[in-house]
Amino acid sequence: MRPKTSDIDKLEDGIRVRLTKLEKRLLVNRSKGEGYRTVSDFCRAKLVRKRETRKIEVSEDFKNITRNLDFNLNKLSVNLNQLSKRVNSFAGYNISDADRELLHDIQEEIQYCFSVLQRYMDKIDSG
Repeated sequence: MRPKTSDIDKLEDGIRVRLTKLEKRLLVNRSKGEGYRTVSDFCRAKLVRKRETRKIEVSEDFKNITRNLDFNLNKLSVNLNQLSKRVNSFAGYNISDADRELLHDIQEEIQYCFSVLQRYMDKIDSG
């Protein structure tokens, strides 16, 4: 069952705006193009809300890069969790050279992932 809408969130009042058929068609197409469920949602977002979510189209190249980054970050987190368990499970555990190398590799991979994402964010912000 659908939860009850609070009084402040109820959409009770309306306004009427007259448009030409062309204007209405453009409005409907734009609202769909920007990913809104309804024209009303689109109008509320444009007229009232200060912050809105932008729909961003990404290339297949970007999708592949982010999948690869996700896979690598997941792999790194597994290694980091294993190291953390060893350090926390054994009193007096001494971090080995291999552990230091692992931490160094994790840091480099995280920096690489950040730089790749930052480059794409810069493209989005400038576009």
